[in-house]
Amino acid sequence: MNRALTLHDLVVVGAALAAGAALGLLSRIALRWLAERARRTRWTGDDIIVDALRTLAPWAALAAGVSAAAAALPLTPAVDHSVNQALIAVLILLTTVAAARVVADLVRTQALSRSGVAGTATIFVNIARVVVLAMGVLVLLETLGVSIAPLLTALGVGGLAVALALQDTLANLFAGVHILASKTVQPGHYIRLGSGEEGYVVDINWRNTTVRQLPDNLVIIPNAKLAGAITTNFHQPEQQMSVLIQARVDYDSDLDHVERVSVAVAEEVMAEVAGGVPEHEPVIRFHTFGESGIEFSVVLRVQEFSDQYLIKHEFLKRLHQRYRTEGIDVPLPVRTVVLHQPEQIQLPAQRTPEPGRGPAPKPAVTMSKAGHGS
Repeated sequence: MNRALTLHDLVVVGAALAAGAALGLLSRIALRWLAERARRTRWTGDDIIVDALRTLAPWAALAAGVSAAAAALPLTPAVDHSVNQALIAVLILLTTVAAARVVADLVRTQALSRSGVAGTATIFVNIARVVVLAMGVLVLLETLGVSIAPLLTALGVGGLAVALALQDTLANLFAGVHILASKTVQPGHYIRLGSGEEGYVVDINWRNTTVRQLPDNLVIIPNAKLAGAITTNFHQPEQQMSVLIQARVDYDSDLDHVERVSVAVAEEVMAEVAGGVPEHEPVIRFHTFGESGIEFSVVLRVQEFSDQYLIKHEFLKRLHQRYRTEGIDVPLPVRTVVLHQPEQIQLPAQRTPEPGRGPAPKPAVTMSKAGHGS
């Protein structure tokens, strides 16, 4: 110390610490009030920022009080410099953590607003968080007087070795970034791979893509495999999709009447069943003279992939009941087998040999040739 510690110094130190604590408490109360106001707005970014400030502001106020208290003490220049450096380091770390949290939450919110599902593309969230934390650490080292140039050089040389050792991991990382950047597959989309796996995309992280199947099973697909697979996306170019339902009626049916009844039932299903598209005009197309009846397709439309099951269920129930009411027959598969009567084939009799020149003649043989059934 430069001089002896006095009672005045202690009073000033206590006042500075109390002021810092009071300021931190007041800032927390003010930010709580501000957070309640932010929740009433439509933009979620203000909620994220205020929530981060509620953690950062009290600690910053307390650090300011400690800095003021240290300035009031008769410390040597070296000790005073060390205290200031420590407080600055704490503030940089707190600011870095808060900034990383804000950026990650903003990226997550943006991904959620685009995908419309609870799962998000965590690969961008993690990349944003790591970048902000790395920048904060570099600023901290530079503030503490540590040269970061040798560190960056070492990281550049060591990064080559790491890249060679983690080829698969980096391939999955860049494949995930490519998938999201190209927007071919997004969280919330229903996809089907060429190998047969299908389901809703729950999340795309730095290594793999998680797909939830309709029975609620999870399929984990490496990003590199997904990027190189033949994929059907049922949410692109739009979420709505057409559904074809096959049916048939008897050959004696009035096809115009069948078409009117089927369209009426389809319009009823589109308007009343959840998942249907009310403004869609159902279409009937007769296409085949089948073995047991005339076959046709009914084209309906649903809001998204999983809605088709309820739409098909309700349409078939109502169509079956309506056909019964209207007297329209739905034929069963029937196959007719025709048997032909056997034809008598007379074989020519053998010549009778002269006496003593051979065996006795054999009688004529009658053979039957049965017709084949069809």
